Amino acid sequence: MVDYKEILRLTSMGYSLRQTAASVGHSHHTVKNVLELAAKHGVEWPIDEDVTNAELEKLFYPERRTAGSHYAEPDYDYIHRELSKKGVTLTLLWNEYCERAYANG
Repeated sequence: MVDYKEILRLTSMGYSLRQTAASVGHSHHTVKNVLELAAKHGVEWPIDEDVTNAELEKLFYPERRTAGSHYAEPDYDYIHRELSKKGVTLTLLWNEYCERAYANG
């Protein structure tokens, strides 16, 4: 995950895009994009300590959070119980999962 707070902090200290990118381990294009989004949304350093990077990501990229997974979540407790039985394999459970998923659309 991008450390938005660190990017804003380093930039406020006068670091260049490339220096900031090297410090946070992302490309300078990512840093530039974050700074543009921060300016667009009026976010400046210093930020309240209670603001998290996840909250900043929701603010900067709301479309990333709206899309949910359209796959059915496996029942891991069921899988664990079934794998303890003799003759049950993960492949067999996978096939059962696929059949249920196709039946439920």
